[in-house]
Amino acid sequence: YLASNRGIGWLSSKEPRLLFAKAIALFYQPFQATAEIHPTSVVHPTAKLGKNVYLGAHVVVEAGVKIADNVCIYPNVVIYPDVEIGENTVLHANCSIHERSQIGKDCVIHSGAVIGGEGFGFVPTPQGWFKMQQSGKVVLEDGVEVGSNTTIDRPAVGETRIGKNTKLDNLVHIAHGCQIGKNCALAAQVGLAGGVKLGDNVILAGQVGVANQAKIGNGAIATAQAGVHNDVAPGEIVSSSPAVPNKIYLKASAIYKRLPEIYQSIKQMKRKFNLE
Repeated sequence: YLASNRGIGWLSSKEPRLLFAKAIALFYQPFQATAEIHPTSVVHPTAKLGKNVYLGAHVVVEAGVKIADNVCIYPNVVIYPDVEIGENTVLHANCSIHERSQIGKDCVIHSGAVIGGEGFGFVPTPQGWFKMQQSGKVVLEDGVEVGSNTTIDRPAVGETRIGKNTKLDNLVHIAHGCQIGKNCALAAQVGLAGGVKLGDNVILAGQVGVANQAKIGNGAIATAQAGVHNDVAPGEIVSSSPAVPNKIYLKASAIYKRLPEIYQSIKQMKRKFNLE
């Protein structure tokens, strides 16, 4: 029976998932920390804190850090020197923000994330690996959300940039020098090698890997576990490893299931025509 036939109020929408998300927001109110500097937190004298800032227990704020108004920093967060954090951003417990990182306003960094850690840069020599210093920085534009235990590395020179309103799931790795556009979504265990460029509105499903310096165009989609070794055109959907257009992958998958049957048919034909 329809809900109305049972006397139950209901709402109709062309976008029910979005409407449901908005309805939840009316009932669920997340914990809102009040402005406080916990006595166990350590703030360098040269750091600048805005209004209504919350620093939880054992937070460390190093020299030259700039924290804007209404920022919430939960316990055990470590903020390295010369970091900038925009208004209304939330840093959850036990995340680390490394030197020179710039975080925009309205960002959320979840527990265990590392922003601005050293990129993986080593040069082979006859004596072993020579470490390349990573002097660049990471920039998160406004509205970026970073999941738990996600890592975003800084490059040797220049910057690693995450575009406005892009969302990163848990356990995502963004290597040195990557450039990610606006409104992208990267699901869990995605890995981008160094210098990868994503356009706007790109979706990478779980466990997608993208090879060094590859470019993925606006609105492109890589399905789960795709291995992207070459550039992907705007709007294209790719699957499998190495990644191919999704339509080709679906056709190949259908054939793959029939390989034993096809193999037996070929054997019979070869025997019939004495081709063995």
